[in-house]
Amino acid sequence: MTGNRRWFTKSDESFSQAVKLSNNTRIVVVGKGDIRMQVNGLTQVIFGVYYVPKLKNNLLSIGQLPEKGLTILIQCGKCNVYHPEKGLIMQTDMSGNKMFSMLATMMPKASSTSSCF
Repeated sequence: MTGNRRWFTKSDESFSQAVKLSNNTRIVVVGKGDIRMQVNGLTQVIFGVYYVPKLKNNLLSIGQLPEKGLTILIQCGKCNVYHPEKGLIMQTDMSGNKMFSMLATMMPKASSTSSCF
């Protein structure tokens, strides 16, 4: 989920849904689309990203990544994400508040080689 509309390379703003967060609050999703970002020098395309205008931080659901064919390994304070053909595509350390933060650069619509999830 993201609150930044400019990051979408393709979007469907007719999509609408309410999502329940872990603290039992609900947020309204007002669009859905694809974003392209660069993480650790690799361009990644994430499909089906929700657009939530009031969201202050971007959220990536680790639980949904295996549904896209990726493998998640959390061990020794690190979170590694593996693609079945490309191997390790993302890695991040656990922060003091038990979160895994990842820095990504949003990419323009046109791009070269990319992994998809």
